[in-house]
Order: sequence, then C-alpha cells, then structure tokens
Amino acid sequence: MTDNYDVVIVGAGPAGIFAALELAGAGLSAVVLEKGPALSGRLCPANERGVTCRGCNPCSMVSGWGGAGAFSDGKLTLSPEIGGNLGDYVGLERLKALIGYVDELYVAYGAPKEVHGTDEERLREIARRATLAELRFVPGRIRHLGTGRTGEILSRMFDHLKDRVEIRTRTAAQRLLVRDGRVAGIETAEGEVVAGRYVVVAPGREGAEWLARQAQALGLSLAINPVDLGVRVELPAAVMSPLTDVAWESKFIYHSRSFDDRVRTFCMCPHGFVTSEHYDGEDGAGIVTVNGHSHAERRTENTNFALLVSKTFTEPFKEPITYGKYIAGLANLLGGGVLVQRLGDLLDGHRSTPERIAKGLVRPTLPDATPGDLSLVFPYRHLVSILEMLKAMDALAPGVYGRHTLLYGVEVKFYSSRLELSPSLETRIANLFAVGDGAGVTRGLVQASASGVVVAREILRREGRKPVEPVRAEAVR
Repeated sequence: MTDNYDVVIVGAGPAGIFAALELAGAGLSAVVLEKGPALSGRLCPANERGVTCRGCNPCSMVSGWGGAGAFSDGKLTLSPEIGGNLGDYVGLERLKALIGYVDELYVAYGAPKEVHGTDEERLREIARRATLAELRFVPGRIRHLGTGRTGEILSRMFDHLKDRVEIRTRTAAQRLLVRDGRVAGIETAEGEVVAGRYVVVAPGREGAEWLARQAQALGLSLAINPVDLGVRVELPAAVMSPLTDVAWESKFIYHSRSFDDRVRTFCMCPHGFVTSEHYDGEDGAGIVTVNGHSHAERRTENTNFALLVSKTFTEPFKEPITYGKYIAGLANLLGGGVLVQRLGDLLDGHRSTPERIAKGLVRPTLPDATPGDLSLVFPYRHLVSILEMLKAMDALAPGVYGRHTLLYGVEVKFYSSRLELSPSLETRIANLFAVGDGAGVTRGLVQASASGVVVAREILRREGRKPVEPVRAEAVR
C-alpha cells in the first residue's frame, strides 16, 4: 500500500511538531510518523509504579508524541550560545529571531511568563567566582516549563494539529526511499510505502543511530561529533541554591588538568527527580540510561544535574554512538540498570551498598538504581575529569564535593552523527531535510523547535506558499 503526501515528517519531537505547525493550513498535505504512542499512551511502569525499568520497546520516556522532551525538565533556553549548532547553518542574527519566535509560540500554548537568569549583577558575581575556580560560566535566560506543564503544552499542540495534518503514532520508519537523486518517501517497519515530495527526518536522540545508518546507506557524509557521557549528580538542593536561585540552569564548562578533556554541566533540575530511560538499539539490544526532571508542582529536597565529558574520536574510529552504548551497557551489566554510588565511597575505593546509601544525607529519588562501583564502568580519564569538575564546582557551591553526594551512571547523549547540510538543513539528496537533536544540529528544545521552523519555511518558499499563523484561539489556554 502506498500513501502520497506533499510532506512526510519522521518524528514527533519538538523539531517535527514545529515543522508541522508551520505547514498546517498552508495547503500542503502532510503526515507525521512517530514510532512511539500518543501522549496519553506514554506510560512508564518504572515511574508510575516505582518498579525496575522493564525495557519497554519503544520506551515511553523517549518515544512518542513530544519526543524525549515530553517528560523532560522542560527548559526553554533563550540564549543562542546554548542548545546546539543551528547558528552554524542559519547565522547568529537569524537564530536569535527564530528563538524569539519559538519562545512566543510556547508561551501562547501555555508556557509560564517568568524567565530565570535575568539578574545581571548576580550573574556577573557567579562568573567572577567561576573564573577563580577555573570554570567558565555561560549565563543563559531560561523559561522553565516543568515536566507536567510540558505535557499540557504538547497536548494543546496535538489538538491544534490533529485536524490539519495526519498524525500516525506507533508507526516506525524503516528506510528512506530515494529515486534519481531525489527523496521519494519512507518505507515503514510494516512494509508500507509513505510517498512524499519532501521528507523531513527528525528522529531525536533515540533515533540518531537509525539516521546514521540511513545516511551511510545513501552515501551521505557524516561528521563525527563528540560523544558526551558521564554521571547524574544528586545532592541537597540547599547546596546548589546559591546558583539555581539566580539562574535555574547553571552552565559551567571545565577543562581537566590531567587530560584537558572538556567537562560540562547539563540539565540542572532544582528540587527535581532522577529518572531512567531505555534506548533501543538497531540490533535489537537496548540500554538503560539516567536523566533528570524538575516538575512544575512536585518538589523534592534534592537538586540533580549531569556532568558530561566530551570526547572527539579520530580516524579510524567512526562509531561514537556505539562507544557510548558500550559504556552504558557496562553499568547495566553490573547493576541490571542504572548504578548509584556515594562520592565518598568512590573516593575511598569501595562500592556503595544499600546500607551505605541509607546512612547518607541524600535520599535517592531513583529508588531502583543499584548501589555499585562506577570505577568499574568509566574509563580512567573520564572518571578523573568528572572528579576534577566536582572539586572545582565545590569552590562555587560548598558541598558539591561532599562524601554524601550521589553519582548515577551512565548518562549519555546520542547526538553523535552530524549530517552535511545546507543553510536550509537540506542534505545532498534533493528535498530530504534533517532537523533536531538526532541529526546533530541541535541539543535542546528551543533550537530543535527552531530547526523545524527553518525547514518548513523553506518548503513553503519552494511551493510559493505563505506560512499560516500556527497559533489558533482554540489551541491555547
């Protein structure tokens, strides 16, 4: 069976959704294909019932309407220096305009009006103290949605789109179809051909490996991005409040003295929860990784954030995603899922036990994490770089390097393959566009959303159509 459309969008994360919002009502037929379920069907047994991760395929935490961002902390990063590489394609000034446009849409669909990180004097003081600790502080304005509110916003976007574009959930794309140097559509996992004159691939981080395989099969050039892997740090919220009270998302970058490796903070979640995620592999094998969320209304006594070590590989190695999955797989092998260790235990050279965790000051918000020994998981240089970063941060927020601080592993970000793209994010195959985190273009909600806007506007320009205002009265609060 073959269905024909003007535009086929693969992936219903922020990049795919915002592409659809721009196209809706412009007179072009469009379909969104998403391998995960609708938002109402995205239920995680581990989170709902407090049980160990079941390894669901696909994982509701990362697949389905809204993508991995549906249950993320919901941070809208409003600074062009943070959140991806979209500026490399469209230029800084256009990126600023796109960020402003995307932010307005999120607000129209229900995002709060408050923006964090606007106290310039206090930000300068943090930057000064960071410099003394050999850290680079990257200030950024943040609009925090919160996990629950993010779902409400995505639901309103779905309601707006459902009668304007076709949305097919639980429909996995298997293969990109190309004819005479021009994209022809998608073949689904069920063998159905979904034909389209334009195809926008927005598979998200979970689909990065699939996109890399498709690119290789089609002879498209891939730049090997660094692989980012590390730990999720959990500690008392009071320790981090001098930073999080000023800037909800404190971004710090450090280069280790021992190896000169780049280490950075990522996804800071004040009063948040540590969560697990399941990633499916192209070979059928999956891994369980760790992440963090802050809810709009539910609060804990802890703050968590990621510390990620960036490593760029050189020839002949070309499989950074495989490398990241291998490290995460070691943690899964040792602990049956996510491992957790007290910093004091790590420094003393022995594994954490349930008894040692129970004696600590920090109550884990991921109760099914297995106490263990992260030194058996991470390469030596990664572990040293992480410890150096924690010690540097302790100068800014005393207590970060405390013995009760919890370290969860492994956190890994799969945006490792970056396609060769034009300024309009088109591949060398005519009318085939790649957007979002899975294409290595972006690393966050705002720039991912903006990349979808870029592609949709280019398609409309080629078709001689004008964008229709995507916000409708019935779609917002």
